Amino acid sequence: MLAVEELLKKYCRSKTVEILMTHGRMVAGKALGACSAVDADPETRRLVIEASYLHDIGVCKVDAPDIDCHGADPYIRHGILGREILESEGLLMHAMICERHTGVGITKDDIKTQNLPLPERDMIPETLAERIICYADLFYSKNPDKLDKEKSVEKIRKSLSRFGNKKVAIFDAWHREFNIG
Repeated sequence: MLAVEELLKKYCRSKTVEILMTHGRMVAGKALGACSAVDADPETRRLVIEASYLHDIGVCKVDAPDIDCHGADPYIRHGILGREILESEGLLMHAMICERHTGVGITKDDIKTQNLPLPERDMIPETLAERIICYADLFYSKNPDKLDKEKSVEKIRKSLSRFGNKKVAIFDAWHREFNIG
């Protein structure tokens, strides 16, 4: 298995690495439950575990002082910045998970209508591993005071509802697919 902590240490400050490792552990637990629910193959499970820890690596390049990140970019760009980092490391599948994990995915239309500082292309999860990470990540924050606190389904639905009923419907479909109880 990939040495995810060493890779995080290569790009992030130590406090950020600690946060991402804890966040990753929480996401991995939820993601492995989703893998079990759909009887994912061993290769998908391995990718999901690694991506649970690496999907937020791009935060090291954004302005998020609460998690000790002091980059120039806005937080919304952490997915594409993470993609660039992981592509440079030769981790192409992990890189796509990085880019596509925000919310339930960001569409080209979302980027245009919300005037987001992102390239105008769809960044929506396509593979099983991408959907699982996107789903599991919704349950956990990187807020240092809430790292081990799982969000309720209702809290996630309410948060997504700000972006429209379609986003909630995507989450609801994933919840039916991946929830094991």
